[in-house]
Amino acid sequence: MIKFLIKVFITIVFIAAAYFCFIYFATYSEGVRSGQLVKFTSKGVLFKTWEGEISQGVSEAQMFKFSVEDKEEQAIKDLNRLQGKFVKLTYFERYKTLFWLGDTKYFITKVEEDTSRNNRY
Repeated sequence: MIKFLIKVFITIVFIAAAYFCFIYFATYSEGVRSGQLVKFTSKGVLFKTWEGEISQGVSEAQMFKFSVEDKEEQAIKDLNRLQGKFVKLTYFERYKTLFWLGDTKYFITKVEEDTSRNNRY
């Protein structure tokens, strides 16, 4: 009976580890979004995460909310520097959110200033 319980426990741990690896490493989509950077903050009590929003139009429905992992130091510096300007964000989307990494499924990997749009205003 104990051998059976050990096998069940090992199976459950293996399935949980496989599920976590899939959620963390597999990407659902990748792409680029552009808009005006209206918000970028570090928030949280136990787990500090970087969260932001870009406006892609006039209405609230056209807001793109995103997260940035701590390891993306250059992206964090660029987002802090470009607050209020038009930016292009390269991102990937995970299947699920992981609360210790961010509030959204969208994670930024690269930030560029969209100079073509910044010069119009």
